[in-house]
Amino acid sequence: MSTIFSKIVAGDIPAYKVAEDDNFLAFLDINPLAKGHTLVIPKKEIDYIFDIEDDEYQKFFLFAKKVARSIRKSIQCEKVGIAVIGLEVAHAHIHLVPINSIYDIDFSKPKLKLGEEEFKMIAERIATKV
Repeated sequence: MSTIFSKIVAGDIPAYKVAEDDNFLAFLDINPLAKGHTLVIPKKEIDYIFDIEDDEYQKFFLFAKKVARSIRKSIQCEKVGIAVIGLEVAHAHIHLVPINSIYDIDFSKPKLKLGEEEFKMIAERIATKV
């Protein structure tokens, strides 16, 4: 099975990358709840986040923590919220969303419509702070 995220990892689908190492990738959500809404994924395709081996799971969250700190330095927000839902794409992923209230991480809200230049600018701003 090859998910859209695996295709991004393989370079078959472009993404606005903000951080990457040998095992993990962080890129902007193209249907964001807020400017800077970032997805963090393991490069290895695994569906359910709690099926990740303990050692890799810890590394995954440490990578996400580094990205969240970078988002907070780059995007004006009170905090960076975290959500793991796991139903929309069969590839484990963490949503990091800049928030100022608990209502900012409501996935039923309309998504922002950003242009390519704005996505590039946001990704670059976050990437330089990682």
